[in-house]
Amino acid sequence: DWLHSTPLLDLGDPKLRLKARSLTQLARSEREKALAIYAFVKRVPYAKRIKLHYPTAREVIEQRSGDGDDKVTLLIALLRASGIPSRIRYMEMKGVMLRGLVPGSDPPDAARPLAEIYLDRWLRTDTFIFDAPYVAAALRHIQAQGWDCGWGLHMKANLLWDGRGDAFLGGVPTDEDPMLKRTLCVVSDPLELVAPAMRHNGYRYRRSVRALQWNMLAPTMNRAIE
Repeated sequence: DWLHSTPLLDLGDPKLRLKARSLTQLARSEREKALAIYAFVKRVPYAKRIKLHYPTAREVIEQRSGDGDDKVTLLIALLRASGIPSRIRYMEMKGVMLRGLVPGSDPPDAARPLAEIYLDRWLRTDTFIFDAPYVAAALRHIQAQGWDCGWGLHMKANLLWDGRGDAFLGGVPTDEDPMLKRTLCVVSDPLELVAPAMRHNGYRYRRSVRALQWNMLAPTMNRAIE
């Protein structure tokens, strides 16, 4: 169920398959494959661009930067292309997690992708979203403000995933995270989150409304990232 292709996880694309092969050719285990792919995706610079559509995994490779949705698309596609079952669990986080990154004192709540990777059991992480330079700068800003969280992560965030357990930007398991508002769904790619038939606790994430909201915030967010 969690190895198939989708419109965004373009597993048949030759460039994507070549990238997956080049990343994992020296790996001696499924865990080493997953870690090599994770490290590559984590290094992709975090950026928030105006979107007219959700990019495919290959398009994320070519644009060389991306937000959480873009990077989880690439991560899941590369894992599946390497034979590792994987999926996305979307969480809705309280807006306070994004202060500093999003303008205003009351940022909107946001859906965050959590990657679930099967290595004998399901392991979870969202630490692939932010690249290392971004994380280092964000932690300095959070500390300077005297906050517990901001710029998308907690002061005690897990910084890396080791392929043996879970690792979270909130610093604690999701079911213990006070910034978690609710769990939305488990899907294969971000497009399924906003599918017309998909409802989450009675609420539908409308694609046009969601895109408009974050496209309006994108220029300011990119200035904050820089």
